Amino acid sequence: MPGSVVSFTVDGHEVTAPEGELLVHALARNDVFVPTLCHDSKLDPYGGCRMCVVGVEGSPRPLPACATRVAEGMAVSTNSSVPQFQRTLTEMLLAEHLNGSPGGRPNELLALADDLGVEAPLVLPDAEREPYEDRDLLMGYDPEACILCARCVRYTQEVMQCSALSLEGRGAEARVVPTWGRGWLDTECELCGGCLSVCPTGALYEKAHEGAAAGYESTLTKTKTTCTFCGVGCQVDLNVDPETKRIVKVTSDPSYVSNDGNLCVKGRFAFNFVHHPDRLTEPLIRGDDGELHPATWDEALSAAAKGLSLVRERHGPQAVGFLASARLTNEENYLIQKLARGVIGTNSVHSCEAT
Repeated sequence: MPGSVVSFTVDGHEVTAPEGELLVHALARNDVFVPTLCHDSKLDPYGGCRMCVVGVEGSPRPLPACATRVAEGMAVSTNSSVPQFQRTLTEMLLAEHLNGSPGGRPNELLALADDLGVEAPLVLPDAEREPYEDRDLLMGYDPEACILCARCVRYTQEVMQCSALSLEGRGAEARVVPTWGRGWLDTECELCGGCLSVCPTGALYEKAHEGAAAGYESTLTKTKTTCTFCGVGCQVDLNVDPETKRIVKVTSDPSYVSNDGNLCVKGRFAFNFVHHPDRLTEPLIRGDDGELHPATWDEALSAAAKGLSLVRERHGPQAVGFLASARLTNEENYLIQKLARGVIGTNSVHSCEAT
């Protein structure tokens, strides 16, 4: 029956999992490591890279754990010939992987090669792929770092429900390109950067970090916060360079609610305003001379409270109105209406998003 629990064995040890669960997920929950490169929990089972192959009793050949579902009595083996399969596949990918870090992002292929203790046995003479140029200033693509796992292509189709990216060519000439051979800006692409976030090798990268040293992203410190560009409440990580103390990129973890790690173009790329020289970094109070002067937060809040109280005393509470915003959290908007109704005594609370 759907949702029932089944028992199966992994390397001789009995484990349980919900019937029909993907084997790669069931193994991970039971602390059995199976490497993957093309798999992503947001995407439909693909089985393209075959890195996650495991032995299954009764099958004439190893099966991809990311596209195989558990069943009662299944006997799975991650030993015997499986590790050698994984090492061979890794070597084959390394032979066509000529650029290890075009934008300083983590590279799952190189990390896997290090774990398995393998290196590229040779570099294929015809491995170099045609470079890709695009006038988009946010995202870049380096075919030399791409392993054709199609994560990015599938993300645009399955998550974003658009046809921004597709695979072009065959064999050594194959590469990922914006659909119809156009630039990113000429397709259905919304520049959300989601394809960039799922790329396992950094072949898709932020152009702002082009040429960054390998592993640059791992040196950044992350602070979790809420995106302020709309009222959805997407959770994001602000990545700060420890040397410059400046935000250099925005990421989001797939475990975050309510956005599951997905972001829009503003949430991912529009963070430079934080360090803009025209941005106010301290309160200003207008003095008797008519000019704005720096003040402390206590002074500014006191001046605002005094001004609101004065208007209420002279003209009544209905002379005061409050504008809320969908860019604030629900909690902040709740406090705004509580201040309006409970303190000032007015029901004049509105938001520009309501019109």
